[in-house]
Amino acid sequence: MSSFPLIKMGEQDLTALYREMWRWLIEKNIEKLDEIHSDDFVLVHMTGMQQPKAEYLRSVREGVLNYFSEDTDNVTVKISGDRAKLIGQSRVNAAVFGGGRHTWRLQLAFDVEKISGKWILIHGVASTY
Repeated sequence: MSSFPLIKMGEQDLTALYREMWRWLIEKNIEKLDEIHSDDFVLVHMTGMQQPKAEYLRSVREGVLNYFSEDTDNVTVKISGDRAKLIGQSRVNAAVFGGGRHTWRLQLAFDVEKISGKWILIHGVASTY
């Protein structure tokens, strides 16, 4: 008998999506990041600044947003049909918007939608935890 909690398949997929997103942010893999964000994706930063997908990915590519490492503390997933809420909490080592390199306790809350059988990030809000 396993002591591991049972995770529904959709929850597993979304947790994997969260982890892949971080890997690609650290690698600056813009092609993969483009695939997992909807064309109308918007990220709301802790400051309240809203960054559309193209600007967000450009900021990653050009080094305005630099991510060096990520350690996941918690991922919560709530699925309703082809829509989901995904909240990830991670300790992220980064240097962003010209600031120095620091480790933050970053929470990202995403609206996610299953489109053509694939989970896509629709909207994200960053905060601390």
